[in-house]
Amino acid sequence: MSADTVTLALSKGRIFDETLPLLRAAGIEVLEDPETSRKLILPTNRPEVRVVLVRATDVPTYVEHGGADLGVCGMDTLIEHEATWGDAARVGLYRPLDLGIARCRMSVAVPADFDYARAVRQGARLRVATKYVAIAREFFASKGVHVDLIKLYGSMELAPLTGLADAIVDLVSTGNTLKANRLVEVERIMDISSQLVVRPTALKLKRERIRPMLQAFAQAVAQRSATMEP
Repeated sequence: MSADTVTLALSKGRIFDETLPLLRAAGIEVLEDPETSRKLILPTNRPEVRVVLVRATDVPTYVEHGGADLGVCGMDTLIEHEATWGDAARVGLYRPLDLGIARCRMSVAVPADFDYARAVRQGARLRVATKYVAIAREFFASKGVHVDLIKLYGSMELAPLTGLADAIVDLVSTGNTLKANRLVEVERIMDISSQLVVRPTALKLKRERIRPMLQAFAQAVAQRSATMEP
């Protein structure tokens, strides 16, 4: 990677799509569609800026270890990353801005016929399937609920339906997937939105290129928030 090149790590899908308007606000246009291009490194209209496509969970790692200068990922991803790597992650990532995009929530969901409140009240030990082990562990520990956490990477909704788990902890947007699988949301753990993360070293060495991007992102977020206010 050239010392003059600024590399932005993004994941395909909603985060990529909702980051595009922020990039345009900074005068940056991605020149290829990730859904049709086979490339993993996409050029932009500015030769000194490029976009790398990585898995959402890998964004903090790419930024922290120098594969990218900055990136966009959900707060859920950051929490899990920091739980795995500890203080090194907190030193290796600077989080300057909540972009307010790709909004959703982290929730507990159970089968419609499972009396979650009663199980918790009686001190039952629950089996909980999730990809977000650190978040789930902290949440249930704060409530004094005993759980056995089962880490899964695929469709969480399947775990209660097959008897693998009593409950799941997962991201919820519309709730339609839960309803389709006869699951109900019983607790809201936290609201999630996407964060901008930057490698501190890159901010120092490429300050003249990165600072204007951060300022443009911040202005775009502020303008959008202003238009959404009642």
